Amino acid sequence: MSTENEGTAVPPAPSAPPVPVDTPAASAHAEGTTPPEGGAPTTPIPAVPPHAPAAPEQQATFAGQPAYASAAGQGPEAQDQGVQGSEAYGHGAGAPGSAAEAGWPPPPPATPSYADGGGSGAGWGSSYQQAAPAPKSGGGRGGLVAAILVAALVAGGVGGGIGYSLADRNDNSSGSTTVSASDSGGDVKRDAGTVAGVAAKALPSTVTIEAESSSGEGGTGTGFVFDKQGHILTNNHVVAEAVDGGKLTATFPNGKKYNAEVVGHAQGYDVAVIKLKNAPSDLNPLALGNSDKVAVGDSTIAIGAPFGLSNTVTTGIISAKNRPVASSDGSASSKASYMSALQTDASINPGNSGGPLLDAHGSVIGINSAIQSSSSGGLGGTSQSGSIGLGFAIPINQAKSVAQQLIKTGKPVYPVIGASVSLEEGTDGAKITEQGAGNSDAITSGGPADKAGLKPGDVITKLDDMPIDSGPTLIGEIWTHRPDDTVKLTYTRDGKTHTTDVTLGQREGDS
Repeated sequence: MSTENEGTAVPPAPSAPPVPVDTPAASAHAEGTTPPEGGAPTTPIPAVPPHAPAAPEQQATFAGQPAYASAAGQGPEAQDQGVQGSEAYGHGAGAPGSAAEAGWPPPPPATPSYADGGGSGAGWGSSYQQAAPAPKSGGGRGGLVAAILVAALVAGGVGGGIGYSLADRNDNSSGSTTVSASDSGGDVKRDAGTVAGVAAKALPSTVTIEAESSSGEGGTGTGFVFDKQGHILTNNHVVAEAVDGGKLTATFPNGKKYNAEVVGHAQGYDVAVIKLKNAPSDLNPLALGNSDKVAVGDSTIAIGAPFGLSNTVTTGIISAKNRPVASSDGSASSKASYMSALQTDASINPGNSGGPLLDAHGSVIGINSAIQSSSSGGLGGTSQSGSIGLGFAIPINQAKSVAQQLIKTGKPVYPVIGASVSLEEGTDGAKITEQGAGNSDAITSGGPADKAGLKPGDVITKLDDMPIDSGPTLIGEIWTHRPDDTVKLTYTRDGKTHTTDVTLGQREGDS
């Protein structure tokens, strides 16, 4: 399945109410690198305070649809298209329009007080716009209708007043039947195992990340404290804008903001590590769980900054495991990330990317990275996906290993089989291509696949006991292992099924 990274550029605005900071605040942006898509309220609502949070991150899609879940902007949809080559990646997009109703002339369109962007709709804090007044000399029916409406409103107000007055007198005469809670019981107790208890412990170690490129583009995402040395674990697509000469800041829930720098990033894994400058001495790293022991149905808690709303907590369950996901932010230069993901129905939206997915004990079991994209369409003919109950997280066991490698060397290391496979969906397996990328050999001479006797045209259908239905699924499963691990591959050749053991090789860095 393919997914799309959440993220699009948004107008500058603080991601949270202004508070004292340790270092100069960087300009706030929503996470992502592409223009935000999506709708906004269709009826006018009161203006948002000037310091409301900025619009958020990126989106991810799976199963052939767009989907990334982070906060680098708002989160456009981009479709991954199948291509050939073991390290190939994809992208895409789309959006519908709307039709007007016939009949009586419609009232002037309402102006939303805030919107996600997408070229139409106001930004945070946009003013409320009242409907245009009825013409004084419309003549005949138009004026009559207006008069009737006014009369109806007045009558409604009078009736409401009379009803309230009668109810009030009745209450005074017979006494109220409502019951007030006692104030003598003390504070409500929230045990460590409750959602409130887990959130209270985890929130202080979760940060909202603002990334800005040297050209001023950027967005907002999430991260969490990885160790006491000031390392923060997040998604690659959250910080990608700041990798080459950009700016990074991390803001804690208490309002303390720190400048940060990228220590290392892995595009293929969609994992990155940043480090706080002048990190405080009282950092509390979040406890890391064991994602291999997670079961479908286990409770989950996600923390992030959906649509720029920092420190948001949502809950759900693990709805599936080992979900093959290939995600991209949809930009022309973006390469896909591959994961064998944890699927959750906890609400994950643009801005949640890089944030922790916790179990019921408060241990991190994954990094929220992608979301399934809904059908396109929205305000101004654009689209903006939100949570539809399908979010995807990188298992923490894999993310931990990648993070440790990035801290150690600054570069990722990928396990490989030394063969180029087709990335097309629905091929009932991962087919080894006849030719590799750039007219290279499909199978690396002397590599793991060559030593195991694999040939072009072979279709890999299993890795150990895991069914393989496509090239992206194979890549995601291989990347859950480490170089020098030995795996058993099941493949078909000329209609016959074979098995072979393959000792994985390695590739350093993103190609």
